[in-house]
Amino acid sequence: MLTIEQLKEVLEYNPDTGLFTWIKSNGLRVKVGSVAGTRDGNGYRRVTINRQRYMEHRLAYLYMTGNFPKNEIDHINHIQDDNRWVNLRAATASQNCGNVRKYKTNTSGYKGVYKQKRSDKWYSQISYNKKLIYIGTYSTPEEASEAYKKKSIELNGEFAYTE
Repeated sequence: MLTIEQLKEVLEYNPDTGLFTWIKSNGLRVKVGSVAGTRDGNGYRRVTINRQRYMEHRLAYLYMTGNFPKNEIDHINHIQDDNRWVNLRAATASQNCGNVRKYKTNTSGYKGVYKQKRSDKWYSQISYNKKLIYIGTYSTPEEASEAYKKKSIELNGEFAYTE
């Protein structure tokens, strides 16, 4: 496991920009002073140190705190490659899931709101701690959305993203 000392030997982190720069060449066509890492297929930035790939947001946490996070790192603004320190926070898996946007396949226009085909009513549900929680059935999608928002804030607190 990479230590903070090993990290600071080869990379410098700028908490204002979220970028890492090489301060020591690793011999793999790396120029001192160049920006480290690349974006992966999911939009996250990764960097290779000693033949091991690391996600940059986890390295930022190590750089700033001296330890790797116990669980996950949440990007507050939902931008996976925005590794500025003000945009990162330690989170459990459940908290991280609370801070996600509505799915692209969403047809109601509201996060956590779905239409029941048989009754022509709207229902809301939320996922929390790997469990799907039914919130209720409502006459309008707006009512279902309000119920979802209240439940999300109750369960997720500061990690609740309700839009």
